[in-house]
Amino acid sequence: MAPTTTSNLTQATVFADSANTVAFLSNIYTSIGFSTNATRFGNGGLDAASDEGEVGNANISVATDWATGTINAGIVTDDAFNTCYTNIRAVNQLLKNLPNVPVKPFTKTQMKAEARFLRAWYYFMLVEHYGGVPLVGDTLYSYTDHIPVARNTFSDCVNYIVSECNAAAASLPNAQTGLNYGRASKGACLALISRVLLYAASPFYNGTTQATGTMASIVGYPTADPTRWKLAEDAATAVIGLQSYSLNVDNSTAPGYGFQSLFPMRPNNEYIFQLMRPNGNDDLENVWDPPSRSGGGGAYPYQELVDAFPMSNGKAITDPTSNYDPNNPYANRDPRLNYTVNHDQSILAIRLATGFSPINVYLGVYNGVPSGSDAVYTGTPTGYYVNKMLDPNAVSTDLTHRTNRCLPLIRYAEILLNYAEAANENEGPTALVYSAIESIRMRAGLSPYQLPTGLSQAQMRLEIQNERRIELAFEGHRFWDVRRWMIADTAENQEMTGMEVDRNGTQVAYKRFNVRKHNFRKAMYLWPLPQAEVAKSTQLVQNPGY
Repeated sequence: MAPTTTSNLTQATVFADSANTVAFLSNIYTSIGFSTNATRFGNGGLDAASDEGEVGNANISVATDWATGTINAGIVTDDAFNTCYTNIRAVNQLLKNLPNVPVKPFTKTQMKAEARFLRAWYYFMLVEHYGGVPLVGDTLYSYTDHIPVARNTFSDCVNYIVSECNAAAASLPNAQTGLNYGRASKGACLALISRVLLYAASPFYNGTTQATGTMASIVGYPTADPTRWKLAEDAATAVIGLQSYSLNVDNSTAPGYGFQSLFPMRPNNEYIFQLMRPNGNDDLENVWDPPSRSGGGGAYPYQELVDAFPMSNGKAITDPTSNYDPNNPYANRDPRLNYTVNHDQSILAIRLATGFSPINVYLGVYNGVPSGSDAVYTGTPTGYYVNKMLDPNAVSTDLTHRTNRCLPLIRYAEILLNYAEAANENEGPTALVYSAIESIRMRAGLSPYQLPTGLSQAQMRLEIQNERRIELAFEGHRFWDVRRWMIADTAENQEMTGMEVDRNGTQVAYKRFNVRKHNFRKAMYLWPLPQAEVAKSTQLVQNPGY
């Protein structure tokens, strides 16, 4: 049999051809969203490994191990370590060969900048998982070389990511459009700086108590420095100052419709960095839709997340003046609740010969019997399904009705939240902090959307944390946020619950029930390095507690 074209591609042939080189760079983009993939662990992603949702099936997985507190170096997935370093090596291959590639100088400059951003992106994911990791710079090691694996300090890694992003930003447009939509931009570079500096300023890293001695400088900064919040504030301000991105606002179609309509919209002005997907995909529908719509396998929202959404008047359901009715718990809630979670009596469209028809789905029980394949205990272990980012017109396995959606990795709402958090810690609840949060609440369709005046810094901190929880739900943030805020001991160390809706004739009762006890121990603030990697060299020191 004749060899395939792919088998004939060597390093020399790839970089002697401009099209092959462009394809090589494009391939480095394909894994940028692996960490937040909704099926990363087989029965859920980071959402199912945190207090957002229950695992998608009873199979034991890394998500289950995080939820139950049994994670260890021998069973943890090595996808973060291997995927990131594989792509970092690919970037170094590209940078080494790029000077001799037959393309125009301007194109080379753009490709180099994109590659350096991507390298910083993969390093950030490593730091997010493990703390300080080995930095290999531009060195391209062969399989026979001795590769140094001693871990750099957390500070080294943060500084490197910031430096690479700044260098890349100088050669890239503020935002990418047209055929380049989805590729790295100056906005993406500055947004990644915003994220990494926000993490660096956060309580877990900024004066870490996770370790002592040399390990303290690997897992964070041994000494706290409050001025790190100003660096994070300035970084978010830089993204805002580009004036290239904005929230997708539409409260005229329906309250908060701009939030829902954003995610199926392929090109939009809110996404700063995104994972491009093929036109006509059903990635999320296939995971999060109820079984009657051919979905299944992703996380199922917990009641605790549902309770975090305020009323439509912006007040928490625990506020006695909020008008929350426990006998009608989904009425008059923040519109984002319906756009994020499908619950009993949510309206879903079914497809008829003449088009779509909206129906109310019932996820409860009638006289003690589950109401159907979608119901609690049969289709969902919590009484809920994820609705976040789903396209109402798309159904998995339906080849004629899919979506052109791409997946957000950084969006402008996150930057506003980054700004509000950092500025509140640096300066207190200023008018600009209020404005950043209230712009998100306004887009959400809350009325009134304004926060109470006169909040203290501590009160504003809680408002920001909850706003971040509900605005960015199921986008891969919550797992990391509870760790950098050092609240995982509480958030991920509790009995998680669901909701059973009981119907008996015209009588309806709402019954909270226990789903899973989550367990958390101090070591779980960081991921363990895979045991197979640690076993290769005594220089690669394991994280504390593993």
